[in-house]
Amino acid sequence: MESNSQDASPLMMEGMWWGTLGSVRPFPNFRPERDAAILHTALEKKDVSTIVGLLTNRSNAQRQTLARVYKSVSQKELHASLKKVLSGDLQSLILGLMMMPEQFEAHRLRKAMEGAGTDEETLLEVLCTRTPQQISDITASYTQEFKRDLEKDVMSETSGDFCRLMLALLKKENGTGVVDQDTAALSEELKNKKPAADVWIRILTTRHPDHLRIVLDELELESGQAVEDALDGRFKGLQSGDLRKGLKTLVRCVQNQPLFLAQRIQTMKAAVVLAVIVSHSEEDLLRVRVAFLQSTGSSLYTALQKQFNGAFQQGLLAVCRAED
Repeated sequence: MESNSQDASPLMMEGMWWGTLGSVRPFPNFRPERDAAILHTALEKKDVSTIVGLLTNRSNAQRQTLARVYKSVSQKELHASLKKVLSGDLQSLILGLMMMPEQFEAHRLRKAMEGAGTDEETLLEVLCTRTPQQISDITASYTQEFKRDLEKDVMSETSGDFCRLMLALLKKENGTGVVDQDTAALSEELKNKKPAADVWIRILTTRHPDHLRIVLDELELESGQAVEDALDGRFKGLQSGDLRKGLKTLVRCVQNQPLFLAQRIQTMKAAVVLAVIVSHSEEDLLRVRVAFLQSTGSSLYTALQKQFNGAFQQGLLAVCRAED
């Protein structure tokens, strides 16, 4: 296992994303040369089941090592070889697993802003659920992957108060504040005739989530209504639609991030399910699974079995890991 830490990229070494609540763990007795040989044969034979079974049963660091060993043995890029053999959602799943975590999120952000229209929900999911260090890593990876500036791209794709919120999320801080002062500031904002988005943006993007949870609990006790409902009433109308969605998403992520992600998955849209599962597979997918079960009455594993089929289903189930 020592070779994994030596082979990990500087980004991965500096700010290890992975917690202990992921469903995917490092494979014991990892032997990259053996894996590379198995993969090489499976790719030549187009043995999709073996490819999926092997790559979903290795940690991200192990997959990075495996890709390097595969290249040295076969003189081919593993990414290119996988792309030839796999297709559709399965290809997206496996190529997503092969990326570094910050690289995967950078690709999600780029895709959300490419072409006509902007996928605000994906932008919000990535930026609201990630720590300041992770966002810094994603921003660096975005520049490296696309030779573009993430902040400039966000500015060109969004406008008004929503743009200000997105830019504040890109510079998110885990600062400290005084609970009473922050609660009073938000309470006062709710009482004013004219909505002031900047008060919400400043407090929600510059404080540690633990601090914000207390502030939002206090605000709900004082106002007698859920903060989400207060925001609904506060930022009405079409012009405030994206801002309202953004602030509500941020509040939901602060109050219960696993539930927010579980509800994202409940759409059962292949692209959303794939993205959340890959994104959180080594971090907190176990918590998302628990939240999914509590909110739907069904385990995520069973829901995936019912919704998807074939090798794509095999891959999702392998990353999800088990029933709850």
